[in-house]
Amino acid sequence: MRSYIGITDIDWFSYLSSKPGVDEVNFWRPGGNSVFRAINPGELFLFKLHSPSNFIVGGGIFTHFSILPVSVAWESFGEKNGAISLADMRTRVDKYRPEARRPNYDYNIGCILLSNPFFFQRPQWVPAPRDFSMNIVQGKTYDLSIGAGKELWQALSSNLPASPAIQLSSLEERKRTGSPITVFPRLGQGSFRVLITDLYKRRCAVTGEKTLPALDAAHIKPFNEDGPHQTSNGILLRSDIHKLFDRGYVTITPDYHFEVSKRIREEFENGHEYYALHGSTIQVPSDPHKPNLEYLRYHREHKYLG
Repeated sequence: MRSYIGITDIDWFSYLSSKPGVDEVNFWRPGGNSVFRAINPGELFLFKLHSPSNFIVGGGIFTHFSILPVSVAWESFGEKNGAISLADMRTRVDKYRPEARRPNYDYNIGCILLSNPFFFQRPQWVPAPRDFSMNIVQGKTYDLSIGAGKELWQALSSNLPASPAIQLSSLEERKRTGSPITVFPRLGQGSFRVLITDLYKRRCAVTGEKTLPALDAAHIKPFNEDGPHQTSNGILLRSDIHKLFDRGYVTITPDYHFEVSKRIREEFENGHEYYALHGSTIQVPSDPHKPNLEYLRYHREHKYLG
């Protein structure tokens, strides 16, 4: 398995490491042009502080990469961006891209989404690999089974008992077996939203609407009713249709057709736009990400007003 060491600043690390119960983070990059392909989902992403603090101080499991407007990144992750507010986040981004300093400019940033983050206490910080050059600007990939990568893995493993990472089943398994393995990351709310948005190619599954601020990642089986943050339990909907879906005025059939309840007409004496979509086939991603039939049946049986 590979691991990527990404360079970050002490403020980002200190803010997040001080907050309890962080289940995901957005390791953002100020530029919104290049795509991150260094490792695959399920592999280990590590945090290294800027020089002269050449230490690895934590990490997480890589989930997904996306290029997003800074406002959408904030709406999706909030303080898990490593900032106290959107204004604070913009100030931090602006430090690395001065041309972004326009108050109403919703520029794009690169978003490396990580699940199950962990943060080492100061005594457990691990020195950067011997071949990690001080001239590296963003980061470097290592094979954890050979050479400097293997030495890095051994150093990290010895520190896991003293860190919150021991609570993570994936990392605990790595520690127990003595070798790194790839695991499928558990999604948090923010990662769920972004992944669904990208899987549906940033278009509403029903209408084809592609105005990003108007799109929502909807749970088919509600999260508060044990619906998981899984791609098969998600669907991208225009915000008004999302509200109707959550309240049971519309549903999706097991053969992926959009269905509209007669209750809209009865209660609101309106709904012409929605009835025009009744019976239309929705657009879904391929397996294993298409809506799960069990969740669709749950919505139809327990939420839909008929």
